Amino acid sequence: MAEAPQPKLSSACGLLAQLKENHPVLKLHALTHLNVFVDYFWPEIADSIPVIESLYEDEDYGQRELAALLLSKVFLYLGELNDSLSYALGAGPLFDVSEDSDYVRTLLAKAIDKYANLRTKAAETNDNSTVIDPRMEAIVERMLDKSTTDGKYRQTIGVAIECRRLDKLEEAVVRSDNVHSTITYCIDVCHSFVKQREYRREILRLMVKIYQQLPSPDYLIMCQHLMFLDEPDGVASILQELLRSENIDDALLAFQIAFDLVENENPAFLLNVRDLLPSPKTQPSEPAQVSESAQPDSAETEIALTTEDAQITDVNQADESTAYTDLLEAVYAKRLTKIRGILDEETSIQLTLQFLHSHNKSDLLILKTIKHCVVTRDKVCHTATVFANAIMHAGTAVDTFMRENMDWLTRAIDWAKFSAIAGLGVINRGHLQQGRSLMAPYLPQGGGDGGSRYLEGGALYGLGLIHANHGKGITPFLLETLRRTNTEVIQHGACLGLGLAALGTSDEEVIEELNNVLYTDSAVASQAAGISLGLVMVGTATMQAGFMFAYAHDTQHEKIIRSLAFGIALTVYGREEEADTLIEKMTSDQDPVLRYGGMYALALAYRGTSNNKAIRQLLHFAVSDASDDVRRTAVLALGFVLYSDPEQCPRTVSLLSTSYNAHMRYGAALAVGIACAGTGLSEAISLLEPLTSDLVEFVRQGALIAMAMVMVQISEASDARAGAFRLQLRKIIMDSQEDNMSVMGAILASGILDAGGRNVTIKLRSKTRHDKMTAIVGLAVFSQYWFWHPLIYFISLAFSPTALIGLNYDLKIPKFTFVSQAKPSLFEYPKPTTVPSTVFTFQMPTAILSTSLRDKIRALQKEAERQAEEMKARKKLTGRQAGKLREAIRDRNRQAERQAWRRMDRKKLVEKLADNIMAANKKAEAEKAETSPGKGKLIIKDGDSKQVDSNAVEKTAPEPSYEILTNPARPSSLTDMSGGSAPGQWGPATATHVAEEPAPPPPFEHSS
Repeated sequence: MAEAPQPKLSSACGLLAQLKENHPVLKLHALTHLNVFVDYFWPEIADSIPVIESLYEDEDYGQRELAALLLSKVFLYLGELNDSLSYALGAGPLFDVSEDSDYVRTLLAKAIDKYANLRTKAAETNDNSTVIDPRMEAIVERMLDKSTTDGKYRQTIGVAIECRRLDKLEEAVVRSDNVHSTITYCIDVCHSFVKQREYRREILRLMVKIYQQLPSPDYLIMCQHLMFLDEPDGVASILQELLRSENIDDALLAFQIAFDLVENENPAFLLNVRDLLPSPKTQPSEPAQVSESAQPDSAETEIALTTEDAQITDVNQADESTAYTDLLEAVYAKRLTKIRGILDEETSIQLTLQFLHSHNKSDLLILKTIKHCVVTRDKVCHTATVFANAIMHAGTAVDTFMRENMDWLTRAIDWAKFSAIAGLGVINRGHLQQGRSLMAPYLPQGGGDGGSRYLEGGALYGLGLIHANHGKGITPFLLETLRRTNTEVIQHGACLGLGLAALGTSDEEVIEELNNVLYTDSAVASQAAGISLGLVMVGTATMQAGFMFAYAHDTQHEKIIRSLAFGIALTVYGREEEADTLIEKMTSDQDPVLRYGGMYALALAYRGTSNNKAIRQLLHFAVSDASDDVRRTAVLALGFVLYSDPEQCPRTVSLLSTSYNAHMRYGAALAVGIACAGTGLSEAISLLEPLTSDLVEFVRQGALIAMAMVMVQISEASDARAGAFRLQLRKIIMDSQEDNMSVMGAILASGILDAGGRNVTIKLRSKTRHDKMTAIVGLAVFSQYWFWHPLIYFISLAFSPTALIGLNYDLKIPKFTFVSQAKPSLFEYPKPTTVPSTVFTFQMPTAILSTSLRDKIRALQKEAERQAEEMKARKKLTGRQAGKLREAIRDRNRQAERQAWRRMDRKKLVEKLADNIMAANKKAEAEKAETSPGKGKLIIKDGDSKQVDSNAVEKTAPEPSYEILTNPARPSSLTDMSGGSAPGQWGPATATHVAEEPAPPPPFEHSS
């Protein structure tokens, strides 16, 4: 930035005076110099603003633009940015956007913000009446052109996206040095900062257009963007072009594109692409012989993994019997068979099943320990163990635990039996060909009611879990079963199975049958029908949602209202601002259950967008709604909105996790579990740790489940707290004093930690930043387990295998190696638990002979006699010592009395004698009292009377010496050896024990 010239003037008064002159040259001179020195004299110039404004408003004055530029700078210093920008626009070309000054930068930022706001407002409201000043638009365009000319392409891209100028965006991308990297940057900015769904689609459509114009387009990225745009025809045309290429690398690229699209979990889109791929041209009348040497893929597509590849083999055989017009068509036919198998997800499912089954590392000892610990607990813990077993073996086809504990499982009754059978569907998920045969023993016979209704309903639910998202072959059977039964439990299982099998297909026939069940107004069957309607119509936002909303007001069953509210939320999945009208209706309803559904609608409509508007609404309901269900769900929904930015979620809910409301703490725990699932994020673990020991049992349950979701596939080498958490779960399960809800949470957490044989994680986004619809919907339904435990199985839809699988041209797994710079301990499986070995030692009693026993008795008798003799000798010795001590004390007291009499003066002696005389008189009067001749006389002292022997000599008890008080080994009280017990007489001498405190001495008693 160039420094302003130092003024040679000390004041601008002279220049300002020239503005009032009539000669235009003087005015031009003043304006030119004032514009140069405005940084120094703007306070003086501000007083002359009316004069300068009059020059600008004069249409005949030729230097109006210069006056506008001067006014713009003055108003900038005065803090009036709007006025400053207005005059800068009037300055025309004199406002140089290339000038590197604070003035230009400030006004450019103001102009861009104002221009972007006007463009955004006009686009969002579809209001063509919004008028944008062409002068402002010209300034923005000049700035964009300058940035592009200077090579600042990223700056141009950012401003162009914000101002919705796609023409400038295209120009910047095309003129950049590296178009591919620039497009990648543009797409990242689009996904991160563009919140409006339609505008984001416009940018992606532009990027695809630019890709198509390149000489060597990146088909992988193009197809991903076309999937974002929901344009299957574009993807089909690209795949057809690659498959018909003579280059085998193009065919491999087509296969890779298909696998990447499958990972995004949008089955409806994949089926559309599959159907749009044209069939090869055949010539049935004259079969052509195709040479094997002319075929680059002479080997057939045979993936010998399981028997489920029968469909692929049949197609290949049909191709061999068909004649094609030329060799290229024959090659295309074989490649088409392979890619159709990929798009049907058959190939990826078979590879996943093989991996999960062969690498199953689940620890059955954990389940056995849990089973033994819950024997004496409530049946909810029994059912939780069944859930944990199914989750732990999801997709592995390993049902060893269930087979070995059939007697234990038979204790399940009613809905627990329903859940136990449905668990087989989770264990065998993906076995599309054998699914019905696996569940056949429990399915309704002949499509109607047969055996136990809970077994049959659970089997239908399990069949849907096996064919989740791939139910084309099983949907007719489920529909027929639903039509033939009138049993609520079987209808419940059939509806859930249909919702899973027809997920996202919008099948009209399925919707009609589900509506028929819904309108029966059965609390059991209609509940499942409401959820399944949302599963079938997920993301469609059809008019059916309006009918569901209306019926939710008509019915009186809270279960049906809740299922309908959640089903409506599923229909607006991914619709973002398009769902705002429906969300507003639900969140403003008086029924708290519908507001509860509104929270899920917000979560699923804005899933993974980190949209500030959605976050503000959820936080508002979390702290203001009167219903605990709504508040809990509002906090939980933050996890779905923020899972694209896992680090932000713990910061957002950190204060809510310490709320006084236990429901909000529970919601915060699950929000972190959903947003940070499979990440092992340290901040998430630190937030959840105190909640695992919360005072409220359901908060502990939610925290344990959320912690397992965060720590799934996290080894102790990555975070040492993973091992400590496993020990904590074991302690909670084995603690007989722990409440059932916490134990249930610990059991489910144990299953989630080891899900899929310890080979799966929870992923809500693919590596290409696509939202995995099946996984998100699965977790959303899983969170409904608060009201209905069988919905726990929906968490299996969010499982994604953690495996690196490589295939060759024949779609077979070759032997290959790769280099990993990470430590092996980061990928190490947890060590299997072991049975604690406890050694019991018993102390055998020692045999004692009769002779030894007699010797011991004699020795004890001799010892007792010796101690008795010592006691007698000790008593004699104590009596002699007591006599000598009495004589010594008596002599000492007499000597002390004599010395005291000698020291007394005469006056005190007279007073003492008078007192003695008075005391003698009183005693004489007392002796006149009648006494019995044999019992002596009665002495009255301090109001108490006592009998004394008249023949006994009254003696004063001596004052104990200092030696007696300080030496407890000496006797503390002395009595007459003759055995008298009256006061003032001596009794038997006794010695105080060494460890005892000596008793206080008796007071003096004076007698006549």
